[in-house]
Amino acid sequence: MSDIAGELARVRGAFDRPTLRLLDRKWAPFVLAVFKSSFSRDRRSVQADRLHTQVDAYLADLRSIGSEVPGKNGRALCVQWMNDQWLYRETGDDDEEQYSLTSHALEALLLVDGLSRDRALISESRLTTIVDTVRHRATQANPDRDERIRRLDLEIAEKTAERDRLATGGEIAAASNDAMHEGYANLIDLITQLPSDFKRVEESVAGMHRQIVNDFRAEERPISEVLDEYLSKTDALMSSTAEGRAFEGAFVLLRNDALLAELKNDLESIMLHPFALQLSAADRRSFMGTVSLIRKGVDDVLTQRNGLTTTLREHIVNHDVVKDRELERLLREINKELAVWMETAGPRSTVTAELMPGTLELEHLRERFYDPGAHKAPPPLEDVSAFAPEPPTLDAMRTQGGPLLAELRDAMVTAFTANGAASVGDAFNSLEPMMRRPVEILGLLQIATQVDAVDRTDDAAATESAGTGNFETENFETVRPDGSRRTFRVPRITLTDDDTAALAALNYGSDHD
Repeated sequence: MSDIAGELARVRGAFDRPTLRLLDRKWAPFVLAVFKSSFSRDRRSVQADRLHTQVDAYLADLRSIGSEVPGKNGRALCVQWMNDQWLYRETGDDDEEQYSLTSHALEALLLVDGLSRDRALISESRLTTIVDTVRHRATQANPDRDERIRRLDLEIAEKTAERDRLATGGEIAAASNDAMHEGYANLIDLITQLPSDFKRVEESVAGMHRQIVNDFRAEERPISEVLDEYLSKTDALMSSTAEGRAFEGAFVLLRNDALLAELKNDLESIMLHPFALQLSAADRRSFMGTVSLIRKGVDDVLTQRNGLTTTLREHIVNHDVVKDRELERLLREINKELAVWMETAGPRSTVTAELMPGTLELEHLRERFYDPGAHKAPPPLEDVSAFAPEPPTLDAMRTQGGPLLAELRDAMVTAFTANGAASVGDAFNSLEPMMRRPVEILGLLQIATQVDAVDRTDDAAATESAGTGNFETENFETVRPDGSRRTFRVPRITLTDDDTAALAALNYGSDHD
């Protein structure tokens, strides 16, 4: 009997997988085009509402050019794709839902990309890669010590001969553009498979943890047995599945920073070859991002494992078995009472039950109880008067206060009547240092306002501004209490004889109040 029945069953099983179901659908080109346009190597996830809006925009664009598209909106299509296991929805770090592609969708995109671009044909580069890989694995598989030594000696002899030839000035054969392009195509075939490989490991870890959580919540077995199984699976987390074992073996190399640094240098060396000028900027950027792709994939797997482990630990810690048992006992009692009631109740009988318990009629509910410690007197304050600083003198306090209005009036009257001051700034600059604090400028402006000198200056400044665009200012040389000096520019103010008389009258009135 032929093997056609077994082959048919195997092929049907393959077509039942989400990857081939995606490629076999009517709208497969549209779905893959949306995935290709919305997701990339640098954009692994898209915020849910944003993807819904993007799909609506894609539908509108395709309808505008007459292309046939599905009749649903973006939200409905995303939900359908999620149910078909092509999209995965989760909550991100910012507490917003976001979509990411599953490994099945990534595999479908990889197949389409491979068919839509020129594949690497049989070449010296591809055959050399196969031969080197087979030789390396054969050396590892052969337990014969003498055979392994013979292989190593042969490899050492070949490399020593090549080194000696180069050391003596031998010619270095430059790789042709065709050979480099063939090797580049082989590398791209391997690199493009990495995202789906990492995604399969993430899904495998998530599926195993979901199964453990379901077993824990079902409570069909003793909790201690479930915990033991959880701990044992956690210890063998990456070795219980084929994807996990593959990742665990690769992780030994991936966490070697020196190896990754050397890989980055090698990628840069390849891109420095003239053949790289034939590549597009996107291809070069994607090729140079291989190390980042590897690091991101490893981090995603480890984050998925650590996050789910944390979730399980919190579930185990917060799971209250006593409350669950009390609820189960209450439900059993309700079932018993229901059975007794059904013996006499009719088919349409009802029972009035409150969804929420009523409130208690209490005037006051004590929230705090007597605590003798709350009525103890506080400890006496420590006497630290010996460490108190010397109190400031009255003169020191006055230097930190506001303007000395009375003294300023007397000084201005004296400056304009006896000393012939030309302006308020001129009079100010001739005062004693203790009367030339910066705050005294405000006092002078206040005094000038009291006799309308400021208004008169503003009118003159407005007239000058209309004619020349400028008005006159003067410098006030101030002295702070600490002895430092500062110069301020203030509009020039002059006092007439009537102004000085008015100031003298103000001081006289304040002295006799």
